[in-house]
Amino acid sequence: MIGQTLGHYRIVEKIGTGGMGIVYRARDERLQRDVALKVLPAGTLADESARRQFRKEALALSQLNHPNIATVHDFDTQEGVDFLVLEYIPGATLDEKLKTGPLGEKELVRLGGQMMQGLAAAHEAGVVHRDLKPGNLQVTPDGRLKILDFGLATLRQPEGAEALTRSVTEGHGVAGTLPYMSPEQLRGERVDPRSDVFSAGAVLYEMSTGRRPFAQVADTLLNPPAPPGSVQRSVAPGLEQIILKALDKDPERRYQSAREIVVDLERLSGPSVAAVAAPVRGRRRWPWAAAVAVVAVAVVAAYWLAGRGGAIDSVAVLPFENAGGDPNGEYLSDGITESLIGNLTQLPELRVIARASVFRYKGRAADPQAVARELNVRAVVMGRVAQRGENLSVSAELIDTRDNRRVWGEQYQRRLADVLALEGEISRDLSRRLRVRPAGEAERRPAKRPTANTEAYQLYLKGRYYWNKMPQDVDRGIQSFQQAIEKDPNYALAYTGLADYYLSLGSWEVGAMAPAEAGPKARAAARKALEIDDQLAEAHTSMGYALLNFDWDWAGAERELRRSLELDPRDSNAQHRYSHYCMAVGRVDESLAASQRALELDPLNLIISGHLGWHYVWARQPDQAIEQVRKTLELDPNFFYGHLLLGWADEQKGMYQEAIAAEEKASEVSGRNALSLASLGHAYAVGGKRAQALQVIEELKERSRQSYVGAYEIAVIYVGLGDKDQAFAWLEKACQERSAWLVYLTREPRLDPLRPDPRFRELVRRVGVPS
Repeated sequence: MIGQTLGHYRIVEKIGTGGMGIVYRARDERLQRDVALKVLPAGTLADESARRQFRKEALALSQLNHPNIATVHDFDTQEGVDFLVLEYIPGATLDEKLKTGPLGEKELVRLGGQMMQGLAAAHEAGVVHRDLKPGNLQVTPDGRLKILDFGLATLRQPEGAEALTRSVTEGHGVAGTLPYMSPEQLRGERVDPRSDVFSAGAVLYEMSTGRRPFAQVADTLLNPPAPPGSVQRSVAPGLEQIILKALDKDPERRYQSAREIVVDLERLSGPSVAAVAAPVRGRRRWPWAAAVAVVAVAVVAAYWLAGRGGAIDSVAVLPFENAGGDPNGEYLSDGITESLIGNLTQLPELRVIARASVFRYKGRAADPQAVARELNVRAVVMGRVAQRGENLSVSAELIDTRDNRRVWGEQYQRRLADVLALEGEISRDLSRRLRVRPAGEAERRPAKRPTANTEAYQLYLKGRYYWNKMPQDVDRGIQSFQQAIEKDPNYALAYTGLADYYLSLGSWEVGAMAPAEAGPKARAAARKALEIDDQLAEAHTSMGYALLNFDWDWAGAERELRRSLELDPRDSNAQHRYSHYCMAVGRVDESLAASQRALELDPLNLIISGHLGWHYVWARQPDQAIEQVRKTLELDPNFFYGHLLLGWADEQKGMYQEAIAAEEKASEVSGRNALSLASLGHAYAVGGKRAQALQVIEELKERSRQSYVGAYEIAVIYVGLGDKDQAFAWLEKACQERSAWLVYLTREPRLDPLRPDPRFRELVRRVGVPS
């Protein structure tokens, strides 16, 4: 809409987007001033009657004109477009101002006094804000603070009137911002001005210390905040007393009004706050009904700056560019990216997109805003790595994708030998800029260096680089991890990498090694990692999956996988593998929850997206499976596992020709690997193409003379052919091999024809699947 005119307002530039519309800076051609023009979503005002009422309320609000509350100038409609004309406020939010650290006491008292004056005015007009936070406080270039966004306000009847409190955003499903909400607000109880006093106390605490008073919701409800003076020594005792009284969990012991805080702040500062207060004391008192109308306008407006402040709460770290161009240095740029993802994931207030999703952008000239839309994040980290001999140059920048603004950037020149320290430095710089802090166990883990040996670390990065290229370069990946262990025998992560290789090689994921050979190696490597560091979540994941797939140790597998999730609930791989366990033991709902959580954490990961389709197949929900698998194939039409799952779902629906076509496609794009051939053979068998199914069996038997082919793959084709004796003979071989497929005996749809047979029940007993 840039350059267009609505009424007598010429749109100059887009300055914000919120849940209630798009906001532009516009020029009022009649009064020759800048305004903020908010275009409301279509249908906000249903009819002309609503527009007339809204216009009347806008006129009432324009007369409020309090110096510490943002106001509305006008409302109009042109060619069916409803728009609101708001006060244009230059400057920055208090949240942005605090990114450089806490405020000095003089500035804090001045701005805090203005905040309380505006809040007192709202309360005396019968309005409770309910969402007071630094992001809703705008500081103009001349130092004036304005309260924004009454979008969650409640309107209160005056004293003596019938008791009634209602939310002006009722039905919108919003209730505040957790770190600043009062205990009574968190409990869903009725709020009054004292709830805003608590939120104001949280803001004053952050202004004085640079951090929030409560790390978690439980702390807000149960635990007192650390005294501000213990966090920031420069906080004066008098100011600390004001803040702690405002943050009292009992509303009766809290300040009973914002005006009381103004008085106490005046005592600290002398005339400075009183001077600000003067215009407020003489302001006109508006009737309660007018106040209701005024705030209703502000609510629908959802003032445009509401979304511009606030700490960044979600981020995607895009693959750092290998600026040196040497393919042999690719492992380093990838490794630094993965390290940053891992370190930032430990920050509890930050949602970080997992590796597989962001690496889909590797080698592409990605637009940060497009990436943010696809991954649903607020910010993107981008960077470059250049290695020149023993010297390393790394540049990194943080982009706020709402306006494509570069909010942080740094260049680092280090020696290659210092790469470990460099990664930690970049992570710390980023977390400071993101204004999120580690807490509890997560606070200790990033600081714990996995190895002090730079050579071992580089070899570990190479191992992970080859791991992510599986099934290619398997030998080079294993060798890299083994060499890393030789350099540092106490390198727990290297042992975990080794365990993951053998887990994949011995299970259906790759299936290139007999489970009886791969299982003990995976288990031994995972056990060694845990002996070195029993707090390493990845090691518990690896051990749990080894105990499930190769040992059929059901209790041990659940114990290890649950411990992994306790240590790192945001590890998409741990959620993914826990979902497998839950499906194997028949806890279908838990499996679905873990599958969905894994996909939330890693939304563009082909394996995890396909895995959700697998869940629906095993849960006998073929329509949902087909829908999910098609979404996966939109990400990569040549993802063989997607076509394979599509075939399984089609089989469940009795669509055998479609299933055969899907499995033929899976076989084609996979290079005819054993898993896809087995699925194709089964589709041929149930689809009435017996000769083709037998031909696939012979192809698999011939291949088994050269390399490992699982007995289970052949067994399922015989099941499709109705040859139960051959099917059980091959399942017996699979049992002797310790096939990972057998943990799904009670769930695998293709085995349904065997279930009435006593031999099947005996097989289930031997595998020990819990009933």
